[in-house]
Amino acid sequence: QVQVQESGPGLVKASQTLSLTCTVSGGSITTSYYRWSWIRQPPGKGLEWMGVIRYDGSTAYSPSLKSRTSISRDTSKNQFSLQLSSVTPEDAAVYNCARDAAWSSIDYWGQGTQVTASS
Repeated sequence: QVQVQESGPGLVKASQTLSLTCTVSGGSITTSYYRWSWIRQPPGKGLEWMGVIRYDGSTAYSPSLKSRTSISRDTSKNQFSLQLSSVTPEDAAVYNCARDAAWSSIDYWGQGTQVTASS
């Protein structure tokens, strides 16, 4: 059973960088052909896909967030991380990490972590 768990600060000051980590257990982030995504949901709004890091380490980002987003990984810890720069109060959301595959939709979600950006 794969488990994914987000961690990181719940409060970030405006203009600073948000850093979150997703720890994966029960499966390796380097296993072909899985993809590991960050998805957020602002209050009262729908889900927003932010970006992905694939099993081979390649990445892709939402065009609207690309200039501020970076996703990386630490294979020794089986973790992948999100960095979102120049945070504003509009970045307040529940941030989730999740797994999907080339042949399937998301099959594992983290429980989510609430992030608030102070002005």
